[in-house]
Amino acid sequence: MQRFAGRIILLWGWRRALVAFAAGALAVLAQAPYDFFAVCFVSFPVLVWLLDGATGEASDGWLKRLRPAFATGWWFGFGYFLAGLWWIGQALLVEADSFAWALPFAVVGIPFALAFFYGFATVVARLFWSSDIGRIAALAFGFGLAEWLRDFLFTGFPWNAIGYAAMPVPLLMQSVSVTGMIGMNALAVFLFSLPALVAARRHLRLGIALFVILVAAHVGFGYFRLVTPVEPTRSIDVRIVQPAVDLSEKWDASVRDRIFATLLGISGKAPEEGHAKPQLILWPETSVPFLFTERPDALTALGDMLADGQMLIAGVVREEGGSASAGSRYYNSVAAINDKGEIVDAVDKVHLVPFGEYLPFADLFERFGIGRLVAGPMNFAAGNERHPIGLPDGLRAAPFICYEVIFPDLVGVDSASSDVIVNVTNDAWFGDTPGPYQHFRQAQIRAVENGLPLLRAANNGISAVVDSRGRIVDALAVDARGAIDAHVPVSGRTFLSPDQRSINGLLIMLVFALTAFTWNVRQRLRVN
Repeated sequence: MQRFAGRIILLWGWRRALVAFAAGALAVLAQAPYDFFAVCFVSFPVLVWLLDGATGEASDGWLKRLRPAFATGWWFGFGYFLAGLWWIGQALLVEADSFAWALPFAVVGIPFALAFFYGFATVVARLFWSSDIGRIAALAFGFGLAEWLRDFLFTGFPWNAIGYAAMPVPLLMQSVSVTGMIGMNALAVFLFSLPALVAARRHLRLGIALFVILVAAHVGFGYFRLVTPVEPTRSIDVRIVQPAVDLSEKWDASVRDRIFATLLGISGKAPEEGHAKPQLILWPETSVPFLFTERPDALTALGDMLADGQMLIAGVVREEGGSASAGSRYYNSVAAINDKGEIVDAVDKVHLVPFGEYLPFADLFERFGIGRLVAGPMNFAAGNERHPIGLPDGLRAAPFICYEVIFPDLVGVDSASSDVIVNVTNDAWFGDTPGPYQHFRQAQIRAVENGLPLLRAANNGISAVVDSRGRIVDALAVDARGAIDAHVPVSGRTFLSPDQRSINGLLIMLVFALTAFTWNVRQRLRVN
């Protein structure tokens, strides 16, 4: 092992870049749908050894001396995000004649940009680097800081954060209810990097002790949470509809009635054996294939389909500003419809997808003939706020549309006064690729964080009911058409607020920062 580590440390130039790229790409196997987290115990020690050798000339300025560390982290990140996000290009092939030209920008450009976060992480780590366990703490702090920034900088895109690799199953998800993703990201990197100590054997016993303590705490707390009974205070019977509509037909006027009839047929069928008639029916994102303002008869049909006391929450496109004139604004929304066919509430999507649902710097891009990079009916405007939707029996649902559910702080704050989390999405854009599985995993973690059941409706997968501990009650596979009937107990929230989880996570990062700084200073004093 020492010889292997030495060879990696001495790598330079394109060989160093290639190994860093490969280590990052390998780490993606720890994410859904593969969940082979053991690869991170290879990828991160390799990254540690690469950073051991990422030193500049002593005569260079401090900024130039950090350049090798940045390059190492950037190549690691580029491999990680390229291997983990290649499926984004699938969305551009839905209407390939119009959007295939943008494939390189999406498949390569997004990983290229996101890799700068990991380059930043390794620069921060290198500032506190030492030759012992302190460098493991430094790397954990650097990645924890980078993942936290990735949550909100440039509108935010915290997809496939490293912490998810440590949470492949509900047993290993429960710790996030205490640490939040901020703390989980830092702890995961620290744990995954500890095998790097085997090479030099310095602080190896301390590393083994910390490894055993962290793993035991992670698994033990998960077991405790899963075996502790959850006393439900109320419950609701739900039906989640997955229509599996082909995106090539989604906005085709000639088939809209057929799509709507499919939704009505699945929603109105008799309950499965052993299940009560649903009180709530949930349709996916933009499932209604027309504007209600253009088809008021559709609301009448919904009123006829819904039984007394039933409610439908459907993904719709909401128009504001009258007819389809130049002044109209369109919102990606969910609408709550009662048994009389009346829209009783609506919530607009607040966090839109750049280049997918709207075009940043639209005037500049349109001068070059560049519009949105994903096919769809129109540009969307962002909603101003999100509020809970009232459900039957006085329950409240916090609705999140598509990738809004991947933002821990957003979900934590906006679900604070709710009983269930509702996520509607249309992952049909990405086909049967890792994308829908990664999206579902992140939604699953939001349920654990907030101690709330998750009701998720997707156009063609993955639709599911997830309990407050992240266990899948029932689900529909990608490309399946049908419905889930489930009785969902509601028992209240987790014992820590979103603010307290954030504080805990920041404290964990602070511990790593102080540890790294202490070992760095001690080494400098020894050298002097």
